[in-house]
Amino acid sequence: MCGIVGIWDSRGKRHFDTATLLCMNESQHHRGPDETGTHCAPGVALGHKRLSIIDLKSGQQPLFNADRSVVIVYNGEVYNYRELMSELTALGYVFRTRSDTEVIVHAWEAWGEACVERLRGMFAFAIWDEGKQTLFLARDRLGVKPLYYAQLADGQCLFGSELKALVAHGGLPLEIDPRAVEDYFALGYVPEPRTIYSAAHKLPPGHTLLLRRGQAPAAPRRYWDVRFTGQTVISDEDAQAELIDRLKESVRLRMISEVPLGAFLSGGVDSSAVVAMMAGQSGEPVNTCSISFDDPAFDETRFAQQVAERYRTRHFVDRVQTDDFDLIDTLAALYDEPFADSSAIPTYRVCQLARRHVTVALSGDGGDESFGGYRRYRLHMGEERLRSALPLGLRQPLFGTLGRLYPKADRAPRFLRGKATFQALACDSVGGYFHSISIFRDDMREQLFSPAFKTRLAGHRAVEVFREHARRADTDDGLSLIQYLDLQTYLIGDINTKVDRASMAHALEVREPLMDHPLVEWVASLSSNVKLRGGEGKWLLKKAMEPHLPDNVLYRPKMGFAVPLARWFRGPLRERVRTALLEGQLGRTGFFNRAYLEHLVDAHASGQRDYSSPLWALLMFEAFLRVGHPAGAADAPRLAAARRPATVAA
Repeated sequence: MCGIVGIWDSRGKRHFDTATLLCMNESQHHRGPDETGTHCAPGVALGHKRLSIIDLKSGQQPLFNADRSVVIVYNGEVYNYRELMSELTALGYVFRTRSDTEVIVHAWEAWGEACVERLRGMFAFAIWDEGKQTLFLARDRLGVKPLYYAQLADGQCLFGSELKALVAHGGLPLEIDPRAVEDYFALGYVPEPRTIYSAAHKLPPGHTLLLRRGQAPAAPRRYWDVRFTGQTVISDEDAQAELIDRLKESVRLRMISEVPLGAFLSGGVDSSAVVAMMAGQSGEPVNTCSISFDDPAFDETRFAQQVAERYRTRHFVDRVQTDDFDLIDTLAALYDEPFADSSAIPTYRVCQLARRHVTVALSGDGGDESFGGYRRYRLHMGEERLRSALPLGLRQPLFGTLGRLYPKADRAPRFLRGKATFQALACDSVGGYFHSISIFRDDMREQLFSPAFKTRLAGHRAVEVFREHARRADTDDGLSLIQYLDLQTYLIGDINTKVDRASMAHALEVREPLMDHPLVEWVASLSSNVKLRGGEGKWLLKKAMEPHLPDNVLYRPKMGFAVPLARWFRGPLRERVRTALLEGQLGRTGFFNRAYLEHLVDAHASGQRDYSSPLWALLMFEAFLRVGHPAGAADAPRLAAARRPATVAA
């Protein structure tokens, strides 16, 4: 696992300042502390930070082809590289290394842009082809590895594994994108392809970008998408058997490593399934890592211990205090953008623990999205049955009125908390699902933002992120639709981002067997009935794992990887929240309605409402402005204009 950076001249062959390239590269030192590599030539400058995993002796980057006309910087792992190496050798290509990096170089020479369609794994890379005068950027199908880019007004193209690398260049305008702010306060992250800055973009998963010198900037091209067809006809028993075979293969491919390897073990279904498959294919005890909490309401370690004992793993547990909130500023600097998933705190800690024992860890991420594991899926499908019984023309006035009149009862029993449900039922399927997962719902964002900021939004609403993906989903099945939406948004923007930054902060590579794209495609081809059946999410995965895991691991209520935000904000963080939201950077932006901020703070502190998730989103946005954003929101336009236009030497 590594970090990559680059500067490319789309108009000519300027000589880029080596110091600027090194500054960009070193901003990502944590991603690859083992080795540093650079390549500077007229019109192109490439940098690489290496975390050595495979071919430790000869896998250095940037890496060239035989005549040095093609060069690559690459972050990731291609798990089928040995098969591709054999195929390319048969075509006449000669390999000087045993690395998957050289496989990609020759795959580009052999198949051009289509090379990505043959790669199985997680990757983000850039190839400069001198002969074709092209820069080729690519990102893996499920967005496990990140890739940011910006095309500047003076013809420079910047790219890097993290947004901080583009900022370190010095020429990136730092104006905050109002649309990204709207999206963030709805979703808790800035979804692809936007970044918090108007001038920078994320290359979307399953996309490539081909840039030719002397031509106008091109748009990213999609090379992969998942289709929820439900067309595979198979018995329950055969589906369970095939799933186990596919899981074993996916895990086996991800156990290839020349450095110590282990797994995260939370005690949930997904991570336990991965550990079970690893143990069956390992000649030595598997290294497993868990985080325990001092509050039993958040602690799952007894279930992780059961799995560890069953498979006789070498199990490591680190105890974390539930008041572990000192990471707020660390996370703000780490993520480069506002990021409101509070489970980033325990994720950071479990990566910190794992790195003390291994360099590569397998995780269970991606299982909920593919197998239908989230509780919200069951609730949404219940709402869908009501939507199908009444046309939208009747539902909108009926449930819209109930949603406005019904009191918000956060502390009441769950069956009395109907306000959000009524609001969701007044929407269509996409709008209803968006409403149910939003941190600040539409009516809350209407009160949150100032009139001046709403004018800057020019009508943009975050729900359009979902609607755009829904138009491409190509399914009439209710569960498949929201699974597709989560695979395009939440999995990439939240889960993968969280794990990538937390793991790379500790120079730890994390691999995700449940995101193996052939596995994801196969599961998507199955009926929704084998994913959500009888109110049981992940039905197929749980049934398939019954011979391998105890029932109280498979069928217990889902806990998640949570922290006690509500208690923090009424206790040890009470004054910090008040100061940050009412006296900190937020007020200087002009984005927010101060009266509503005061309401959120006071209503939560008094116990009248549970605004813990909205308050956390605001707290992390304030921390971003103070720590993660170099200029500060109010000063960004002025400072951006004053920066030097480009880091080039004549």
